Amino acid sequence: MPDSNSDALPDFETQREPVPRVDTGELDTALAFLDFVRSCVLKKASGLTDEQLRRAVVPSGTSILGLIQHLTVGERFWFGYQLAGIGEDADFDFDMVVPAGRSAAEVIAEYRAAIEESNELIRRIGDPDARVAVPVDGEYLSMRWVIAHATGEATRHAGHADIIRELIDGTTGR
Repeated sequence: MPDSNSDALPDFETQREPVPRVDTGELDTALAFLDFVRSCVLKKASGLTDEQLRRAVVPSGTSILGLIQHLTVGERFWFGYQLAGIGEDADFDFDMVVPAGRSAAEVIAEYRAAIEESNELIRRIGDPDARVAVPVDGEYLSMRWVIAHATGEATRHAGHADIIRELIDGTTGR
């Protein structure tokens, strides 16, 4: 942080936007922050080529496209399966390796669709105190917990995507 006597640092955060200011109710606020983090992840993919989206620049092999695929599965697991009881536990593969035959556009479109499905389920259920259909480690936790957990996971992976994007082309910001 520059002190008051020095010149300001250049603004390297080319993708920065403010956090939501939604404070109209528990569900509205929680969804605003979840949607914000989801949009931050998608923003990291914006303007990159297929090769750049698949590029692993960290030793773990994680790529931006792999993170998006992983988050798509997370949306469907936490909101579809755990919260609403849709599907079977074995239906979910959280792998971050995107098969060569899947286009980046397809992976991103699937994430957008999963977000819409999740938001529709959340709005339909409507009550943060509603309990999950499938217990989490034996406990029937609330939708509030699922939203908080999904927000935390998406935030963590948005940070990963931010670092990967900066290593790819220098673009930063949330």
